[in-house]
Amino acid sequence: MTGQSLHKHRNLKLDFFRGFALLIIFINHIPANEWLVFTPSRYGLSDAAEIFVFLSGYAAAIAYGRSFRVSGLWLGSVRVFYRCAQIYGAHLTLFMLLAVICVLGNAVFGDPDYIRALNLQYFFDETQEAILGLISLRYVPNYFDILPMYFVVMLWIPVVWALSRMHVALALAFPIGVYLAMWHYGLELSAEPDSDRPWFFNPFGWQLIFFTGFAFGSGWIKPPAYKAWLAAACLAFVILSLPLTPAAELRPTEFLIRLHADLQPWLDKTHLGPLRWTYFLALAYLVTLILRNCEDGLNSKAVRPVIEMGQQSLPIFMLTMALSYVGGMILDQFGHGMVILAAVNLGGCAFLLLAARTMAWLKSSPWKAQTERGAFSSAGQGAESTPPIPLFAPLSSGLKQIPAVVFAGFVAAVPLYLSQKGTVAQYSVLAMRGAGGAFTEDHVGNAASVPRNLELPRP
Repeated sequence: MTGQSLHKHRNLKLDFFRGFALLIIFINHIPANEWLVFTPSRYGLSDAAEIFVFLSGYAAAIAYGRSFRVSGLWLGSVRVFYRCAQIYGAHLTLFMLLAVICVLGNAVFGDPDYIRALNLQYFFDETQEAILGLISLRYVPNYFDILPMYFVVMLWIPVVWALSRMHVALALAFPIGVYLAMWHYGLELSAEPDSDRPWFFNPFGWQLIFFTGFAFGSGWIKPPAYKAWLAAACLAFVILSLPLTPAAELRPTEFLIRLHADLQPWLDKTHLGPLRWTYFLALAYLVTLILRNCEDGLNSKAVRPVIEMGQQSLPIFMLTMALSYVGGMILDQFGHGMVILAAVNLGGCAFLLLAARTMAWLKSSPWKAQTERGAFSSAGQGAESTPPIPLFAPLSSGLKQIPAVVFAGFVAAVPLYLSQKGTVAQYSVLAMRGAGGAFTEDHVGNAASVPRNLELPRP
């Protein structure tokens, strides 16, 4: 496929930034990786997770919006749920893959205990209960909860789309309402059968940034045009937020230390604190302005591997998570010298780029002869002209959509049924205001047990 035809069928900016986010995720998830300081998570309020989830929402609007418009709510929902099944299967596969990696790491190296380091001891000690928890998503160790979060958020797409057919304002109000309900009622999902620890990525919070991307991708919200005052405001917000980032060296005074502590609920990653969401949008606006005249560069061979990573986002993400942990094992065994760090980080990135290139090559079916490809293409064109066998006939708008809306709403309500009021991090509107300014254990329950990042404990 040529660069022009690829551009015609794909949003190259979307693919590029998804690929770029995957590279950052790889570096961020290597345990005890000193190169973490070179990624946005160190000096920003948001990180690659926001980039990836926002762009996933944007891509979902493009992919599934067309299905809803062409095939109706029934078949559009079927396609969404089919993707949910793929994500669910990918989550289980990734868990088992990393469990095998931990077992092999223990067998080869002996020390440290990688099963305990990844907090998988429960799985090996109570295997039967752990498997039941794993398949029901009630056992979700910290390293594995971004795909379950994505799975839950995807379930709400048919509901949001159905609301948009009534009025776009209703579709925009739904994620905002869920987000506010999370803060008010402390909605979260349990991550372990034998404890109150919640999912690290709370889907009731993170759906806000997903559907923000979905709204932009659907055209419900138009990206703001360049305005000097808006660019200046975004830049000022990004600069002034530096003392609130994880970089402690940017808080040289007691006032800034206190301010950072008081604003923790607004900065919280687990529940997507409001300042994280605002910071991401401000930064995205600035990046869009900087790169607005660079679209021609996306057709160059230099960035093609990164774009291909974005086009294979789910399998590359799975490979990223597994490779990150293997990289941590290498650092454990061979030290954290400059050469080893460079080899692990740069070598891992190169491997991911090569894997994406290989996947794209395999997808092109290179083993087929030109004549066979031509015959297949002709057959494919003929198949496209033949109406598909309907599982459910596309329904027209109006009252006929009610059964589909009810069904989609039932599926989307499952997370609410499974949710628990926050027992580990009982954030509320009062806690967000700081209840007098101090963010203490009294405001959030057992705040000390809430993981603040994905850095894994080492024995």
